[in-house]
Amino acid sequence: LKLALTAYLLSLAIFIPASGWTADRFGARKVFRAAILVFALGSILCGLSSSLPQFVAARMIQGMGGAMMTPVGRLVLMRSVPRSEIVRALAWLTVPALIGPVIGPPLGGFITTYFHWRWIFWINIPISILGVALATIFIADVREKDTPPLDVGGFVMIGVALSCLIFGFSALGRGIVAGPVDAALILVGFLSLGLYVRHALTTPHPILDLRLLALPTLRASVGGGFLFRLGLGATPFLLPLLFQMGFGLDPFQSGSLTFVSTLGAMAMKPTAGPILKRFGFRNVLVANALISTAFFLANTLFTAATPHAVIIAVLLTGGFFRSLQFTAINAVAYAEVDDRRMSHATSLAAVGQQLSLSVGVTLGAGALEFTRARHGGGSALEVGDFAPAFVVVGLVSAASVLFFSRLTPDAGAEISGRR
Repeated sequence: LKLALTAYLLSLAIFIPASGWTADRFGARKVFRAAILVFALGSILCGLSSSLPQFVAARMIQGMGGAMMTPVGRLVLMRSVPRSEIVRALAWLTVPALIGPVIGPPLGGFITTYFHWRWIFWINIPISILGVALATIFIADVREKDTPPLDVGGFVMIGVALSCLIFGFSALGRGIVAGPVDAALILVGFLSLGLYVRHALTTPHPILDLRLLALPTLRASVGGGFLFRLGLGATPFLLPLLFQMGFGLDPFQSGSLTFVSTLGAMAMKPTAGPILKRFGFRNVLVANALISTAFFLANTLFTAATPHAVIIAVLLTGGFFRSLQFTAINAVAYAEVDDRRMSHATSLAAVGQQLSLSVGVTLGAGALEFTRARHGGGSALEVGDFAPAFVVVGLVSAASVLFFSRLTPDAGAEISGRR
């Protein structure tokens, strides 16, 4: 199962960089519909698989579709709404990403318990059919003119870099591959990334245009967003472990507690626009990063005796501020990007987001393993092991203010509406 999950992430890493070019070359509607169909095909094959190799291959096909769906869907949205509506549009676009990691495990457990595990994948089929129909009706069939040829060399280099890094970080300490092999993969990933950086800065039309990072708002979104999202990557890993192994709750009780953070995130959606209009991107990103970190660190105060009402209040409020931060990070990325470079910015942001989530899980697991080793490295986790892990991840997320504080007070004013 670990290998199947890693195979999906590996496929995402390889194909996300090509999503922007593919949408420009063939049209966003065609690519979006094709991505949904590929994802559906992968889901069918997952449900029909009878061996681990078949299942892993099917998950990689699923990943190919998933790699295109999210960034191309965001690109369609960015090209369809006026700049003054970007914040509100992105606020609601992130709802599935917030709900999925929280509701997915209990829903999957329900389906597996009362139906069959194959239905976890087959349930995607009617949803995919509906998605294709809606895309056909509502998405205009538009593609960019004079799209340059695919940067094949860059595609290979960044594909090797991201696949090695995401696979390496995802497999770290999980026993999927031997430790030396994992370390070698991460090293190859960083070397390939270095080669790609040199390639991207000297090639007229790189598949991932790193020169866009010269834009202060996009640089803050990608760099600061990477650090802040490490907490998002670690939270679905650390909190369920704390509740189940530390406090002795069953999976349903644990899932019910973690779900309330999604309710807080949903409550934020109507308020994101007015908050950013009142205070601006810089003030919100800096202050809210620290507020979100404070609520994340509040997890260190939980004990088995803490009333569930208190835990719910902390997670609910923390979910509100964390969701506001993600909305602001996603929106500010497009503040200085014109329509011609929108696809490149979308691909770049998607790569940073995917890499940060993988590293976040590794960071949380590594910090937890380090603290566990302090008492002899026994197999059982203790409640005291979790607090240092939350602190490490929280401080890394707080470091995102180093990027956000460099923004000018009027950064993104055209999008936020602040005067």
